[in-house]
Amino acid sequence: MPVYYFWGEDEFALRQAAEKLRDRSLDPAWASFNSERIPPEQSDSVLAALSLALTPPFGSGQRFIWLPETTLAQQCSDAVYAELARTLPQIPETTVLLFSSTGKPNGRLKSTKLLQKVAELKEFSPIPPWRGEALEQQVAQVAQEVGVRLDREAIACLAAAVGNQTRQLYNELEKLKLYQADRPEPVTARVVHALVSTTTQNSLQLAAAIRQGDCDRALSLVSELIASNEPALRISATLIGQFRMWLWVKLLQERGERDPQAIATAAGIGNPKRVHFVVQEVRSLSSRQLQQTLPLLLDLELGLKQGVDPLAHLQSQVVALCQCCQPPRSRP
Repeated sequence: MPVYYFWGEDEFALRQAAEKLRDRSLDPAWASFNSERIPPEQSDSVLAALSLALTPPFGSGQRFIWLPETTLAQQCSDAVYAELARTLPQIPETTVLLFSSTGKPNGRLKSTKLLQKVAELKEFSPIPPWRGEALEQQVAQVAQEVGVRLDREAIACLAAAVGNQTRQLYNELEKLKLYQADRPEPVTARVVHALVSTTTQNSLQLAAAIRQGDCDRALSLVSELIASNEPALRISATLIGQFRMWLWVKLLQERGERDPQAIATAAGIGNPKRVHFVVQEVRSLSSRQLQQTLPLLLDLELGLKQGVDPLAHLQSQVVALCQCCQPPRSRP
């Protein structure tokens, strides 16, 4: 299929995929003649891309045309849609036409429905930080792509260190590849701890600090997350997801449920083997304590959506959340 539409907020992963598609399409000897990246600020960018798409490539290989940050799937005039409908089905196999955008396609638009019929759509959204299994799968996949052999503990350690930061994942794996060189044995968690930057913090670490009632650590993490430009609403979403999962597990445990598969299904845990570790995480908390966190988390989300100062609001709510999770004797 010569037409592609890439979308999602993980700009690094999207760009990596676009560059791989370009390299796969072009003959290196003719790349400078057959590769076009049309800037989104160009007023006739879509029409220019469609015109080039119908032009045969020079020499051998294919012609590659990339239109980044297009709004075709968010808004599209009747005139542009008519040209899309006329041209896209006619694009020859000698052309690869790529549209990309950060925003999610609007499925109600005629232009989106057309792209769904004639193009290959692929999403590049960051994995939610609380989906530990998915993050580990991403680490394993990228490690294989880069050419680094990691043992199971090293994969988990690296996933915890970089979270859903794709750019950092590639950078750290390149570093580990240099370390591994010709060593036959896989990289271990000890090596990852020694070589991977320990300054990276993520919202899961914040959730763990709150769960442990460690107010000083939690406040420090909030400051670091905001300083590293982590969106406050993303932090909030991670905390809500984690505490809901912990509450589900605790309630089921208190009701006598022991089947890991049943607990995993109810709590939204992808891997039933992880249930054992989640049970250990909430062992010191009661279901009542976890229930008390939910109104605070909803207040956190509401305040952020209403435009309050993110740092101050996060700090005040995190203090209250930590107090909920402290043992009764430790509460002020």
